[in-house]
Amino acid sequence: MQYVIVEDEAFGLCENLMRPYGGRSLTAKKKQIFNYRLSQARRYIECTFGILANKWRIFHRPLDVRQELAIAIVQACCVLHNYVRERDGYIFQDTLYVPPELEITAGPTNRGSRSSASYRDLFADYFIDANPLEWQNRYALK
Repeated sequence: MQYVIVEDEAFGLCENLMRPYGGRSLTAKKKQIFNYRLSQARRYIECTFGILANKWRIFHRPLDVRQELAIAIVQACCVLHNYVRERDGYIFQDTLYVPPELEITAGPTNRGSRSSASYRDLFADYFIDANPLEWQNRYALK
């Protein structure tokens, strides 16, 4: 399977943008586990970005540059972060992050195409059958 961007319910479903299954009371165990695993991935990503943004204040606002330069900026900050961490060690204050007040406007939400929905189902099947975590069933059905 290809790489996807993990997102929340505010965005539309596409083959390369993975959002959770909708609904408050999901009955299918597969959907509950998928949503749980997706939320865990988003949590790790948000924490990682928070650490990076606290260290490099450039991420406290939108980057107003070309995509290629934005990629280079993120990569350079990751390399510098790892270098400083190796040189100075772990500093707890670097993990504290207060997100800036940004207004994010999502594109129109849609149900996605049949292929993008089936692609999400492939990920859900992978989480259930091919790569289950021993504890995921305890949390998915709460």
